[in-house]
Amino acid sequence: MEERSYKDLSGAVWEKGLCAGCGACVAVCPADALCMDQGTGSSDHPRNNGYCKAANDGVPCGACYAVCPRVQPHAEESIGPVLSMHAARAAFEIEGRQSGGAVTAILVNALEEGLIDAVVTVTADQWTMLPHSTVITSSEALITGAGSRYNWWVPLLAALKEAVVTRKYKRIAIVGVPCVVQAVEQMRSSEHDLLRPYARAIRLLIGLFCTESFDYQRLMEGKLVHEFSIEPWQIRKMDVKGVLEVLLKDGNAITIPLKDLADCVRPGCHTCNDLTGVDADLSAGSVGSPEGCTTLLVRTKTGAGFVQSALDHNRLLLEGEVDTCAIEKLAGIKIRRSHHP
Repeated sequence: MEERSYKDLSGAVWEKGLCAGCGACVAVCPADALCMDQGTGSSDHPRNNGYCKAANDGVPCGACYAVCPRVQPHAEESIGPVLSMHAARAAFEIEGRQSGGAVTAILVNALEEGLIDAVVTVTADQWTMLPHSTVITSSEALITGAGSRYNWWVPLLAALKEAVVTRKYKRIAIVGVPCVVQAVEQMRSSEHDLLRPYARAIRLLIGLFCTESFDYQRLMEGKLVHEFSIEPWQIRKMDVKGVLEVLLKDGNAITIPLKDLADCVRPGCHTCNDLTGVDADLSAGSVGSPEGCTTLLVRTKTGAGFVQSALDHNRLLLEGEVDTCAIEKLAGIKIRRSHHP
């Protein structure tokens, strides 16, 4: 296998504006030589701190290149492989839930029944809504942190190093958008020695429907605050269903066409053709289900087992059928858009 370094990744992905910002390369770098900055003026791709064992010392590595979801093109699939699909919701109250709260219900059940010991996910500051990746190990933290965090770009997999290397968890669930799912699938399928510890530690992968991710500064500070006079603490929930819906705590709402938010979308999102996270064990979103429910696409036997456990312990309810046409329509839009980034 030809050895690579971050310089190869930079030339193939970063310099071409293709980086997904998933954080996978940051997580697997054995020298901690890569980081992803968040904040005003941050780059749209990782940066090297001046040291790389492969580039500087000729030490075989290439982990960052091997895990990147943008090195190779992905097949175009609107829904992907599915064992079953359901409209579902949590069987208990989740105040800040997104759609039906089914993902939170499945993860809470998995933690409480000992099926997993940690969740790599996204949380946000309750006042500013500034998101960051984190490792959660309690059901209480999952419930209080539930909500619309995934509209924002976060290098989510950067937290995987903390979970695997620092805290040494062996049964990890990951919840992420399609680029995160693709990177994790690269870990799972790779024969690279440096990726195997991560692959062995991942027990469940949940993909979230995603049309694009928004940069916090560009959308929150550039649009919502300055153009609409909406402060972060006023927002109850945000959702993307062909438009951006911003629901406020006072009951009011605004709807913004996605074409008006093009400058808030990360450049790497424009080439993504995956709406539903086709390589996940479970995929979830609000498209295709009635209001108050989550669309669940069960893709693997592992995913089916986690859903069944949540049903058996009365933490999840199935509410009916899924409108696949609605999912396929939105997936088709994303696929066509990826042809003309």
